[in-house]
Formats: sequence, C-alpha cells, structure tokens
Amino acid sequence: MQSGWRPYGLGLVFFLLALPSLAEPLPATSPEAAGLSAERLSRIGKFLKDDAGKGKLPGSVVAVARKGKLVYFEAAGFQDKAAGKIMKKDAIFRVYSMTKPWTSVAAMILVEEGRIQLTDPVSIYLPALKGLKVAIKDANGQSVVPAAREPTIQDLLRHTSGFAYDFLTANAAVKEAYRSAGLKALGRDIRDKMTPPEFIGNIASAPLSSQPGTTWEYSLSTAVLGRVIEAVTGMPLSKFLEQRVFKPLKMPDSGFVVPAAEAGRIAQPLSVNEGIEVFDPATPPANDLGGEGGVSTASDYLRFAQMLLNNGQLEGERILSRTSVALMTSDHLRQDTHAIGSSPIGPGELLLGTQGYTFGLGFMVRQGQGNAAVPGSAGEFMWGGAAGTYFWVDPKEQLAAVFMSQGPLSARVAYRRIIKQLVYAAIVD
Repeated sequence: MQSGWRPYGLGLVFFLLALPSLAEPLPATSPEAAGLSAERLSRIGKFLKDDAGKGKLPGSVVAVARKGKLVYFEAAGFQDKAAGKIMKKDAIFRVYSMTKPWTSVAAMILVEEGRIQLTDPVSIYLPALKGLKVAIKDANGQSVVPAAREPTIQDLLRHTSGFAYDFLTANAAVKEAYRSAGLKALGRDIRDKMTPPEFIGNIASAPLSSQPGTTWEYSLSTAVLGRVIEAVTGMPLSKFLEQRVFKPLKMPDSGFVVPAAEAGRIAQPLSVNEGIEVFDPATPPANDLGGEGGVSTASDYLRFAQMLLNNGQLEGERILSRTSVALMTSDHLRQDTHAIGSSPIGPGELLLGTQGYTFGLGFMVRQGQGNAAVPGSAGEFMWGGAAGTYFWVDPKEQLAAVFMSQGPLSARVAYRRIIKQLVYAAIVD
C-alpha cells in the first residue's frame, strides 16, 4: 500500500464498486447477472476488431443494456484510421437518421402538451406547404395532379407524407426536382448551406412522390417535422431538444454540432466511404436538420434508448408518458383492413434487408416472431443512420443496444444484422 492509501470498510468498498464510472451510460452489472453470457458477448468485440484489422470498417463502439443495467460497452478499431487514432468509447459519431427518433419524441412532447395534434395538416404550421402537387404516371407519361389531401403530422412521423429522398425514390420527376432544388440528402448542401425557410421553400417547390397517406416512403418528412417543432415552439430544434430531451436525460454530447474543444473525439470514416459525403460535425449547420443532422455517442444514445424502454422515463426524469411510447411503437401502416403500401421498399428491407417489420411514429416496429430473418421479439423498435449507426429496443427481452460506426454505406445493413445476431445469441436465461 503506497501514496497514503488506507483501507476502508468493506461496505464502502462495495458501494464504490457499484457506482458507474463517468464513461458508463447506465449502472453496470455482470452479463450473467442480467441473463447473458460474457463469453458469448465477447464475440462482438472479436468480430469488430477482426473487421477493423482487415480494413472493412474504421472502428466502432457497442453498448448493450439489459434489465436496466449496462452489460457490454466496448470500442474496437480506429476512431481515425488515417491519423492512427484508436477508437475510444466516448467517440462522437454522425448519427444521420438516428436523429429522427429524437425529433419524433420532441413532436410527441408537443402532442402531450396539446400544442399540436397528429391529425393536423402540416400547412397549419408551415403555410408554404399548402396546395402541394403529386407527380404521377398516367397514360400520357408523367403528369402532376393536386394532392387529394394535405400531409398531416402523423404522415410526417410515419413517412406517408408523399415527401421523398432523392437517392431512394423511384419517382423520376421527384428525383429530378429534388436534385434541382439542392435537396440531395446524402450531400452537404441541406445541412451546411440551406436555411430553414429555404429548405421549406425548396421542398414545397417539388411535387410529392405519392398521395399523402397512401404509401410508406422513407423521406425528408422528419426534417419537415423539425421545422414544425420550430414553428410551434419559436426556438431552434437544437434548443428544444437540449431543454426537453438531452439535458434531462444527461446526454451532453448529443446535438447538431461538436464544440471545437471536443472536435478531437469525432469518429472518422475510411478514406473511401462510397455513396455518402459526410458532413463536418465541427462546422455549425445552417439549420438543425431534424431527420439527418445529429451527432451523438454510444453512451448518450443508450440513455435515450433506455428511456424509451422504460416507457418514457429515466432516473426520475419523465420525457413522455407510457401511452405515448406505446402509440409511437405501434403499427401505423395499417388503417382498418387497408394496408398502406411501400415504395420502393419497406422499412425492414431498407434497414435490415429483411421483411417482418412495419413503421410506427419515428421507429421501425417488428410485427411478429416469424418472417423477419433476424432474431428479436414482436414489438421491438429501432432505426439506424446512413453512416453506419444502429439502435434497437426490445421490451420483451428488456434489452436496449446501440452500435456506432462510420462504416461504408454498402456494408451498413450487414453489420446491423450481425450485431443483432451476436447480442441475441448471448441471451442464456
């Protein structure tokens, strides 16, 4: 014993051991205490380290919680391979579309306060979006017709608004209109150059890809929802999220820009990251892009996921009611006996390359035990981001997990499946 160390009572020692370290998002326990196998969980790190060593992805961080306790939290590979910087657990990632659940939760906070309703036409809050047109194919080729009804707040949350993504839509007229208007979602112009009013003006100038309420098509809908939140609250989306979500949940590294003092923590993609021109998180955005502009850490995002698993609250801070979380994680693509179609592919095919999933209000939701080609439970919900991030929440298994990476676009679906498989394979109770 050196440096003046003195033994303390065993009670105090056990108390100190039970406290989570500053780097841990939740109180920790052994995997076995939560019904998991430590040996099987270790396969996650081995797999990710091997792939990083082979140059298949730069690096990653995985955080897993079960029964409210942290059971796995490890980093692998490189935070910045070109600079030789090893990945750390507090690395900050561009989460892209994992911004959408934050914005969706923010909208539901306003619903709970009676400030908006899911049935409200979006044009109540954003008048520029009134009188939209729809691009269709008729006997004479392509034409534009009036929308049969206006998109609603519910349409924005479940991606049935008729808005689109330029890189996904099969509607040639919409694809061209978006690109002409600078609405290239995987570029940098929307985030870095386009002000909020310009964004709404540009998207209003383009036709919808389908009649509102008829088709699930992944889109800029949540970015539009962010503009609705700003119109209702009178503050930037980043400020509302900071006040109502990030600060209460103790998510200090989540937002839309990384402070200069923390820029060294930004995880970087490989030199070739095909299909996506990643933005610089240290550059303040021209607007808070609520569908694709966020940054976060695995630790922060696991706390957000655990809040949802806890039916809207974490450590005494309630963000949403249990009933709102239940509504958000229900099937919103079926109206009575009429199922809303999907174009060009459904939620499960887009995120995981498999069927078996529907969509709620901000999340993809598993419909049942069969059909989906990955392990999981009916009612689990999830989403991911274009640069390689992914999270899911499984209420039946009391499980929340986050996978953070800035890996190649072409490999993101496969990594999501593999991480999911490895986590479920570790459940032994």
